[in-house]
Amino acid sequence: MITMSGKAIRRWWALFALPTFAAFVIGFLVPFAMGVYLSFCKFSTVTDATFVGVSNYQNIITDPEFLHALVYTVLFTIVTTVVINVVAFAIAYMLTKAIKGSTLFRSVFFMPNLIGGIILGYIWLLLLNGVLAHWGRSITFSGVYGFWGMVLLTCWQQIGYMMIIYIAGLQGLPGDVIEAAAVDGANSRQTLFNVTIPLMMPSITVCTFLTVTNGFKMFDQNLALTNGAPSNSSELLALNIYRTFYGRAGFEGVGQAKAVVFFIIVAVIALIQNKLTTSKEVQAWATRSSILYSGRFSFPSSRWHGSIQSCWC
Repeated sequence: MITMSGKAIRRWWALFALPTFAAFVIGFLVPFAMGVYLSFCKFSTVTDATFVGVSNYQNIITDPEFLHALVYTVLFTIVTTVVINVVAFAIAYMLTKAIKGSTLFRSVFFMPNLIGGIILGYIWLLLLNGVLAHWGRSITFSGVYGFWGMVLLTCWQQIGYMMIIYIAGLQGLPGDVIEAAAVDGANSRQTLFNVTIPLMMPSITVCTFLTVTNGFKMFDQNLALTNGAPSNSSELLALNIYRTFYGRAGFEGVGQAKAVVFFIIVAVIALIQNKLTTSKEVQAWATRSSILYSGRFSFPSSRWHGSIQSCWC
């Protein structure tokens, strides 16, 4: 039965949806379409664009700095994604146990996420240069130093945020399944890898997606910590695009083309990552269903399946 409010919504839905749709078109679709068009043009402002075909994209292929920044960013994203998620999950797992002062620890670990990227970059610049000064080096001594400096900075900033997501996921796990595992003799390692982690795949999907996209998009920390030095060898993709667009006269179209390529790369990688982790979610829930109803279990205890099935049925 449709209520009066439901009838009103069905009658006037366009009136309520129009402002949001208009904002989406004006704030996203129109600028995005203009950006794609300008990537095929030579221009200094949007009003004097001259169509030049794919020459801007040809310049990208022959630009060694862009190719270096692409490889550098991919490696940076892989390292930070693995380290952030492993450490954040480990901390979350420990803090969901009966540890005295766990609430305080959660707050302390989350606090770095509240600091702006530029400020954080300058803080770590002082810290790392102070340490490296003992060996007569600085963070800009080589691209390798800058790489690991940005890895430390990014991990320190984002681990606390991912930890909160993992804590929420761990607290939402069905407790009776965990208890049944303990009763039937599964040790903590078996419970972690065969029960907890598979059921945590929704949280893992979210955190992996965030860390992958954050790794590719990182700009302000890179600008503050190394500014691409030395000789742009520690330059991530976002900083390379910014410098091409604003730092090289006559290369605005090339910078815009780089931005389009950057968007495509990030979108494709994010979709692939989301697809892979989502398929793992399906496998995890399918495995749980088989555990509950098929009688198959990989644990040594013969009573494991019986307890699990009894607590879920």
